[in-house]
Amino acid sequence: MLKGLYTAYTGMINEQHRMDTMTNNLANASTVGFKKEGATSQSFDELLAYKLKDSSVGIANVQRIGVNTPGVKIGENYTDFSQGSFRETGNTFDLALGGKGFFAIEYTNSAGETSTKYTRAGSFTLNVDGYLVDKDGQYVLDDSNRRIQIDPLQTATITKDGSIYQNGVLRAKVQVADFEDYNYLEKYGDTYYQPVEGASKIDGDSTVVSGYLEMANVNVVSEMVNMIAITRAYETNQKILQTYDGSLDIAVNQLGKLR
Repeated sequence: MLKGLYTAYTGMINEQHRMDTMTNNLANASTVGFKKEGATSQSFDELLAYKLKDSSVGIANVQRIGVNTPGVKIGENYTDFSQGSFRETGNTFDLALGGKGFFAIEYTNSAGETSTKYTRAGSFTLNVDGYLVDKDGQYVLDDSNRRIQIDPLQTATITKDGSIYQNGVLRAKVQVADFEDYNYLEKYGDTYYQPVEGASKIDGDSTVVSGYLEMANVNVVSEMVNMIAITRAYETNQKILQTYDGSLDIAVNQLGKLR
């Protein structure tokens, strides 16, 4: 069996996965608070080294490395949490975070189950009852994990620490949370994040900027350049498959032919 076929095949699958990741980044280039993703891959020698050092099954139990895996393996995706650029809106309740941290959102799913999600997308508004909500109607939480409610008929000002004042009176303070290790955060939709087991929550030290929104940290030009490179790599593996196909055709249909 020609193992080069499998090598080229795994290369094409990996480049397709990278392309899916890049196109998702480009599709969300205008999404407020979106954080771009990147794709990783693992070569056969990395997997081999990992298996040789794996003692979890016991020294006496020899594991097979795999069946026909000489190519590349799709690795894990990662999220780039670097800060995006700010866009001025002039809306008091449009908030951006300068530095690390997240807004806390009371999220209710279609089954009516409530949980706390975290986001950098600060496009907030007041509903008819005076509750501060995000673009999906989910409630923004204060520093005591309560819904923020103020008088919708009065003018409000929001300071850099997230405090909301009306007529000089403190009405609420927007919660800014952070985590020690972002590896314990997983995406929930395009802009929400939820902590997984092992996550350690801490107080955020971000500056809350009123009247601005943080845009996606996607560099469109850079992503387009990466997509071109991915396309070229995919085409290279495709040509390898075509070459092997031609070689097999000659071997099967011509070399052994009787005249």
